[in-house]
Amino acid sequence: MTKTDSVSAKQAITRLKEGNGKYINAKYSSGDISPKVRQKTCSEGQNPYAIIVTCSDSRVIPESIFSAGIGELFVIRVAGNVMDDHQLGSIEYAASHLGCKLIVVLGHTHCGAVEAAVHHDPEGYIKFITDEIRLAIGEEKDEHKACLLNIQRSVSVIEKSFDIKREEEHGLSVVAALYHIEDGRVEFL
Repeated sequence: MTKTDSVSAKQAITRLKEGNGKYINAKYSSGDISPKVRQKTCSEGQNPYAIIVTCSDSRVIPESIFSAGIGELFVIRVAGNVMDDHQLGSIEYAASHLGCKLIVVLGHTHCGAVEAAVHHDPEGYIKFITDEIRLAIGEEKDEHKACLLNIQRSVSVIEKSFDIKREEEHGLSVVAALYHIEDGRVEFL
């Protein structure tokens, strides 16, 4: 069941860019987290306008970065913003059941997961993440370039998994973006 009042991918990008503009100079989050909106989303359900796939890094807070409140973004977080069946299942749910038209893969500067994949050989469960990042970056040693390659790999995995056509005006779209931790700016790639 798809919600009929969802916004287009183009409208969602515009809202994200406007929200990020507010965030860059804000001292406090401007998203609506009021008791009223909590009650509304409890009784009427969620209606997010975009899906954000991003890193678990505690400095990356999508709702704040885009000046969004409760129920506005469907956020999927995993270290290194890597993709597997769990993330794809979450995207599928948000797109098919909640009517989201836009998927943003939001990487960020100074990513510890990318740094670990470039410079270290971790063990344990972290290795699953760094191995996935290494598939994206190959032999790249520049962390910024590696970060961009990692974002693009996740975009490609999503596009292939959902057979997304970028030029489709009213369908599901996926875009790459980079959050700059140093100044709060989101660069849509």
